[in-house]
Amino acid sequence: MEDVLMNPQGNSLVYSNIEIIINILAALSIGVILSAVYRYTHKGLSYSQSFSQTIVFVCLIVAIVMMVIGGSLARAFALVGALSIIRFRTVLKDTKDMAYVFAALALGMAAGTSNYFLAGIGTLAVSALAFALSISNFGAVYKSEFILRFRFDQSGDSEAYLKVIDENCKRYNLLHMEPSGNNESLSLTYDVNLRDEKTASDLTRQIGKLDQLSEIVLIASKNDVDY
Repeated sequence: MEDVLMNPQGNSLVYSNIEIIINILAALSIGVILSAVYRYTHKGLSYSQSFSQTIVFVCLIVAIVMMVIGGSLARAFALVGALSIIRFRTVLKDTKDMAYVFAALALGMAAGTSNYFLAGIGTLAVSALAFALSISNFGAVYKSEFILRFRFDQSGDSEAYLKVIDENCKRYNLLHMEPSGNNESLSLTYDVNLRDEKTASDLTRQIGKLDQLSEIVLIASKNDVDY
């Protein structure tokens, strides 16, 4: 932009007050958008409010850092030296969170260097990709709703529980079968997808009425599940 101040060598070192305000507001807006996308597309039990706020902080702080550095190589090296004394030991619970950190860094740099078009298009692309992957459940082995686990007494009739599962589920697959030590019962794990008009309560209530079943557990599995 024309109102960026220049040093004698022609390097941009100082931003005008208006441009500083615009860059900060742009970075803040991008950070809030990324945080909202993270919140709405997150799956599983590892959601962290602290991480959601960290995305906003990272985007804004990186934009400020870029304005501090400007076109000065000396400032860049000084900043690297100052940051080298900081040790980050936080372990991310979800590997996808690292993508949001890099997005906040890259888009914060774009906003801090007044590259508003790149910042806007980049934010739109990252957000669209996140929603597309979330809606399509891309990469999932099973597109299930629940994991059904129970113990079956082998003296009973297996047709009874299969009938209940078939009435409540439009799709189900046997994932795991483990016999007991005395071989009198089986521990069974099913991946199930409920029918549109059925609920989890319907399934657990009906299958709980069967005498030959025990230890019935229904686990939400919209994300990765270890069974």
